[in-house]
Amino acid sequence: MSEAPAVGAPATGSAAVPDRTETRAALGARPFRRLTVAWGFTNLADSVLAIILAVWVKELTGSNGAAGLVFAALGLPALAAPLLGQVADRVSRRRMLVVSYLTGAASLLTLLAVRGPDQVWLVLVVTVVYSGVGFATASAQSGLVRDLLPDSALALANGRLTTIDQVFRLLMPVVGAGAYAVAGPVPLVLAASSAFVVAALVMARVAVVETAPTAAQDREPFLAEGTAGFRHLLRTPPLGALTVALVVAFGAIGLLNAVSLAIIEDGLGLPPELLGPVSSVQAATAIVAGLTAARMIGRWGTRRFVAGSFGILALGVVPALGSNLVAVVVGLGAVGLGVTWAVVGYVTERQLRTPAVLQGRVSAATNMLTHVPQLVLTVLGAALVGVVDYRAVLAVTVVGLLVAAALALRGRVVPAQARGGPRGR
Repeated sequence: MSEAPAVGAPATGSAAVPDRTETRAALGARPFRRLTVAWGFTNLADSVLAIILAVWVKELTGSNGAAGLVFAALGLPALAAPLLGQVADRVSRRRMLVVSYLTGAASLLTLLAVRGPDQVWLVLVVTVVYSGVGFATASAQSGLVRDLLPDSALALANGRLTTIDQVFRLLMPVVGAGAYAVAGPVPLVLAASSAFVVAALVMARVAVVETAPTAAQDREPFLAEGTAGFRHLLRTPPLGALTVALVVAFGAIGLLNAVSLAIIEDGLGLPPELLGPVSSVQAATAIVAGLTAARMIGRWGTRRFVAGSFGILALGVVPALGSNLVAVVVGLGAVGLGVTWAVVGYVTERQLRTPAVLQGRVSAATNMLTHVPQLVLTVLGAALVGVVDYRAVLAVTVVGLLVAAALALRGRVVPAQARGGPRGR
């Protein structure tokens, strides 16, 4: 892989000119390689069950409503994200990741007790825990990555981790659906649980000198400490403008998710089961985006890069207003590209602009601010699609994404202090 230019410079002044030797050494060092392996196994565990749980509940109950509760259960832990971020900033993040992975592994094994519709409640409870593990690990990993790497390597690292995420998102739903059809849920539950255990074992061997948490006597009151991540995001330029833009964009994406079946059935005249194959192009282009994000950030600067990504997203939605399959597929490819570029650009800037002792809470605040509006707008869009033409919802989506692009450009440019080199051993 070719090296990236300075992250966010010169357009945002976010980082000093990178030492390419330092960057290459940090990304190739054993601690980051082990973290990457653990991330891969975590994504295997996440991807293999995310859709299958809803299918399983539908099969047990025959109810679409019950299956829909699975998706609600997946989103529910977002409300606890600030608390999980607070925990991440008080403890060893590496240990928190290990414990979270083992918790996920143990909770999934309880699904082996499910025999019929009377145990659907257990599936829903485990789904909440399973999703909560994802929010906990996201809070802990942000700070750990920053402790492991110099600033100049963050964009490349985030791009690589995102690429791994998208590879599993592309492959595992198809593999999982095939395995479920042949052998049922038990092999998938065992595979996901085992993947969490392997991730825990690998993460336990990551050598890193972590930033010490704030001493107990220096901490703010509980509520103030819990909201510190939100306050930091909104008060730190250009994160304030970028965060508002991200919230608007993810809300718009929620509307897009709500009408995805209508695009397939009403717009293209295809059966609903083709949604997965048609949408898989998003994961394919997201892989490309993950591999190219660092270079693009260096060339354009974070604000322009994120704004441009939202613009690409908006252009990608436009073909869905018509009925041409090729145009819709190309547009969905642009959606996958734009979402991934925007997320990598934003996360890298957020890590650079956030003190180490706040990384967990700021990451958790981001997760809550993006997941909750997206969930709410998905539900609202699903309600509207039965009342209005889905194209009207798509038009609102495009406008929302263009507004997000404009908001991303409004943030003030303030130079960030460059940080020292990697602390891993």
